[in-house]
Amino acid sequence: MTSLVPVIMAGGVGTRLWPLSRASYPKQFLTLNGDRTLLQRTVERISALPTLAPITICNEEHRFLVAEQLQEMRALGKIILEPVGRNTAPAIALAALTEDSDDPLLLVLAADHVIADIDSFTESVKKAMPLAEQGKLVTFGIVPSEPHTGYGYIKAGAELGDGFIVDGFKEKPDQVTAETYLEQGGYYWNSGMFLFKASRYLEELKAYRSDIFNACSKAVSNVSPDLDFIRVDAEAFAACPDDSIDYAVMENTADAVVVPMDAGWNDIGSWSSLWDVSEKDESGNAKSGDVILHEVKNSYIRADDKLIAAVGVNDLVVVSTKDALLIAHKDRVQDAKLVANKLRDDGRTEWELHREVYRPWGKYDSIDNGDRYQVKRITVKPGAKLSVQMHHHRAEHWVVVSGSAKVTNGDETFLLSENESTYIPVGVIHALENPGRVPLEIIEIQSGSYLGEDDIVRLSDLYGREVQPQL
Repeated sequence: MTSLVPVIMAGGVGTRLWPLSRASYPKQFLTLNGDRTLLQRTVERISALPTLAPITICNEEHRFLVAEQLQEMRALGKIILEPVGRNTAPAIALAALTEDSDDPLLLVLAADHVIADIDSFTESVKKAMPLAEQGKLVTFGIVPSEPHTGYGYIKAGAELGDGFIVDGFKEKPDQVTAETYLEQGGYYWNSGMFLFKASRYLEELKAYRSDIFNACSKAVSNVSPDLDFIRVDAEAFAACPDDSIDYAVMENTADAVVVPMDAGWNDIGSWSSLWDVSEKDESGNAKSGDVILHEVKNSYIRADDKLIAAVGVNDLVVVSTKDALLIAHKDRVQDAKLVANKLRDDGRTEWELHREVYRPWGKYDSIDNGDRYQVKRITVKPGAKLSVQMHHHRAEHWVVVSGSAKVTNGDETFLLSENESTYIPVGVIHALENPGRVPLEIIEIQSGSYLGEDDIVRLSDLYGREVQPQL
């Protein structure tokens, strides 16, 4: 039997789930429903299938998040880094062109979907495999539960094995059209999940979008491994046109087949979608965190940092993070992305960064700041080390809160324990390392004329980030 390789698409920023999902830490890496992230749940649901190691495609900024979360699942596989976003057709081409198995079936999955019925998902994939082995390009059509206007639809034609020949792809309909689709039957939601041979996808891409095929082929002709990652030629990939697999291939090929899937699918495209799949109380409220409600109905309330109390309201979404609060009617939550876009256009950081920022060595939380100072709580994972660096405009004072710190401060290297500290003047080369077996936590007080993250001159780094060897 042909090998089966999952291709997990882990790009995107999920702005409709702002303020929890942000550009530097989007929804696929968050724990939104359950005890694992959406990416990890994607890996988890393919465990019943006879797959090889997955190929995960993400952008440069998220590479360490992806690696860490896959390592926790013992499913690292290949991680292909997109230098720039170019949509799904080029991303899947990179996977197909770099796969070294003997023309495997590629099971293309989004990293940010929720599927409640894993058995039904598995059964649909197994039904699709013989069709894909015959050279068909299979898309999975979700059996609609309502006349949804937020999804594209697939019209099924004649039966073919356990699927149907695709009779057409339909754009997101208005309410009347969506109701007509359900009444007529034979229409499915377009899930964005696919199954096909790597060679067949590349053949059809070359036939219908040779410009994308050629750009991706050139990009993978100069591949450079970097730790757990595969980097393609950035200049060649940047020249690739931006297009989805639907427009580039599926709407053009004569071999498109749809296999129905009725597995409790949800693309978590908004806060109301998350409310749909969340556990609710007797009043229809989904709650997370420290929440007290009185006479509240059909609402989604999430408190990540403080107590939220709500009284006498219905159909609301309230989401509180350390640095932002969203209050929206459930019918208007799609517009959360407009808030994120305005923040970006206004030059504010809340569209991109949380107050708590993750790095490959751990994380930091900016707990206070003023005109010439900033206070951070820094957590360093056991065995991890920050880059050897210096700053032109700021001095730093480190106080160890818990754990042990190995500190380089100028020409000296020494250990610090709880309640011990060191001062690093402007321009002094320094480094911080956790030599212990438990997380290291320090309070860092920065002071100076400029405190931006771009005042970091890296001299060496364990994580492949850009360094400046000469001062």
